Amino acid sequence: MSVSVLVGSQWGDEGKGKIVDILGDRFDIVARYQGGANAGHTIVIEEQQFILHLIPSGILRDGIDCVIGNGVVIDPKALLEEIHFLENHGFKVKGRLFISHNAHLIMPYHKVIDSINESGDNKVGTTGRGIGPCYIDKYDRKGIRIIDLLDKVELEKKIRRNVDEKNKIIKNVYNKEELDVEIILKEYLSYNEEITQYITDVPAFLDKAIKDGKSVLMEGAQGALLDVDHGTYPFVTSSSPTSGGACIGVGVPPTKISSVFGIVKAYTTRVGLGPFPTELLGDEGEALRKWGAEFGATTGRPRRCGWFDAFLLNYSRMINGIERVAITKLDVLSNLDEIKVCIAYELNGKRLESFPTTVSQLERIVPIYQTLPGWKTDITSIRKYEDLPVETKNYLSFISEHSGFEISIISVGPKRSQTIEL
Repeated sequence: MSVSVLVGSQWGDEGKGKIVDILGDRFDIVARYQGGANAGHTIVIEEQQFILHLIPSGILRDGIDCVIGNGVVIDPKALLEEIHFLENHGFKVKGRLFISHNAHLIMPYHKVIDSINESGDNKVGTTGRGIGPCYIDKYDRKGIRIIDLLDKVELEKKIRRNVDEKNKIIKNVYNKEELDVEIILKEYLSYNEEITQYITDVPAFLDKAIKDGKSVLMEGAQGALLDVDHGTYPFVTSSSPTSGGACIGVGVPPTKISSVFGIVKAYTTRVGLGPFPTELLGDEGEALRKWGAEFGATTGRPRRCGWFDAFLLNYSRMINGIERVAITKLDVLSNLDEIKVCIAYELNGKRLESFPTTVSQLERIVPIYQTLPGWKTDITSIRKYEDLPVETKNYLSFISEHSGFEISIISVGPKRSQTIEL
């Protein structure tokens, strides 16, 4: 039995798409367990780039089945666009994609409310794609699930009820134009024909697969420090990207999990608002952004960039149970004479024993750095660990020791081939 969880170990954008693609041919099934179309996983095959938002990256490997779990919130329009995109590029989707009957649907009113909230004083830097409001309806027990597409009569009742309620809020609270329920009905009733062929009882599907000896890779979106419970609240996502969220998000019990694999960027980035202790402002941060092409795959927003944070990674390792990691974008650091690594936090003159998740503390902490020499050499063509510059190997050993994890994959470029396995 092999059921592994792959976790983004920082604030997202660690390069999960490439690593899932690399690992994909070692698994029979890749299952996405949370998030929505606010995630963007970028994979480069030869010279062609693919950006996937909902469908697991394993779809790009022949013979791998892909699952979208109940923990994912689905924009049906975005889903169909992604399916058609893949089919137009020669990838088979039908018969390989299985969507949980309990996954919730993102509705037009979710996007409207999300955009209104992000234009106000209390914005948190979301993508505006309706993810948070959809999860709110889910936990308020007013959500519409993908299985509702199978019953048009019941679906219409639920849509009319919800649109009526949301229109009162949109008009009376936000003073915005009401949504046309008939337009929404026409759109969502039409999804029945195309989407229902993918609807599956995912827990039963995965249970049988595991009993049959098939291997499963469970793929999260975003990163552990954006977890709604364990992240830098309130600047977090609306679901649980941590390894614990995997069991809930697809219906696999924790007793079946055999390993947890972390994805770690060789430096640190963050999109949107929220505390970022090792952030580089000015020319240094701008240079990292330029060298690493640090712009969001979903929104195109520039990512904030900073030094590697080993103290943060220790916290992430602890809450996720990470045993091994893949280091991505190591090549981006090749232009630097010196590289800093944060090894501890100091608050009010005292070193902290544990990672603080309150914004007020994180905004006041002082990162303690250790400086290492850079390697100033292009490493993108290197395929063996022993061929890396000694400074590069020292950097990897240092961050491994101070973060408490074992490195098993090193990415030295965006392509499949630009990978070193230990």
